[in-house]
Amino acid sequence: MKKNLKKISFIALPILLGVFLIWYSLSQLSSSDIASIKTSFKTANYWWVGLSLFLGILSHISRAYRWQFLLEPLGYKPKLANSVMTVLIAYLLNLFIPRSGEFARAASIKKYEKIPFEKAFGTIVAERVADVIMLFSIIGLAFFIQTDLISGYIFKDGGEKSGLYSKIALFIIMPVLGYLTYRYLKKSSHPFIHKVIEFINGLIDGVKSIFTMKKKWKFLFHTVFIWVMYVLMFYVVTFALPETTNLPFAAIIVGFVVGGLSMALTNGGLGTYPVFVASALILYHVEDNPARAFGWIMWTAQTLMVIIFGSLSFLLLPIYNKYRK
Repeated sequence: MKKNLKKISFIALPILLGVFLIWYSLSQLSSSDIASIKTSFKTANYWWVGLSLFLGILSHISRAYRWQFLLEPLGYKPKLANSVMTVLIAYLLNLFIPRSGEFARAASIKKYEKIPFEKAFGTIVAERVADVIMLFSIIGLAFFIQTDLISGYIFKDGGEKSGLYSKIALFIIMPVLGYLTYRYLKKSSHPFIHKVIEFINGLIDGVKSIFTMKKKWKFLFHTVFIWVMYVLMFYVVTFALPETTNLPFAAIIVGFVVGGLSMALTNGGLGTYPVFVASALILYHVEDNPARAFGWIMWTAQTLMVIIFGSLSFLLLPIYNKYRK
């Protein structure tokens, strides 16, 4: 009974949180605010949104192709079409049940390419390690770019020195403290800390395995390519609205990071993505309503892309393999 309750809560709570945030954010808007956001939707240049979706599809194809480099050393070479469709199905299922997509992806490739589930799932975990490192790198870049803004809150009227001190603290002192903390926590016997250390060790082992694989440079190229496409997906949509056309590079990176982190709170960023991204853009003097419109346009386009292509893949995957045989 308790296990079933936990499963239901795991699925339902993020969705309920997202629905609540949508309701709450809309309830805070006046009728004129809603009208302004609707106007932004109507006047947006959707050619840029279309380009963003094209870049997104390129990233998914690249992700499927990158997967081949992890499966090949195990003796498997699945059809690229099967890899692409299973990746898209994984994204679709993750919208409804967090992390279910990874299991479905491994199960689908097992069914159509006869790859053992545990081996396929192991390669997906290795992929996630590379993606986590890329995400952390972009977060670090965002902090580096924004140290002056952050230091403005910490060191009042600190001027240029405060920004310099912040960069020193971020890239010299913090890594040293992090390493010393890691060394200290390794000696702890607390179950939660033990799990954290296991996670960190898993990341380290994953990095080592990437650099020892046969086609590591191709794998690394596609890893960087995937995340460049992610950032460009965000960037090109800024040209869809006149109020966001001239955003600085810092705003692009910070908005992208904030939007990405919001997706960890609810399924596919439901309710959180538009609010978080709008909050980031407002820091860069974008007016409230265009910032909200940008967040909603970006989230809606991405979500529809996943639903449409994921659903098509779900339907076409068995048909493709039936005729392939």
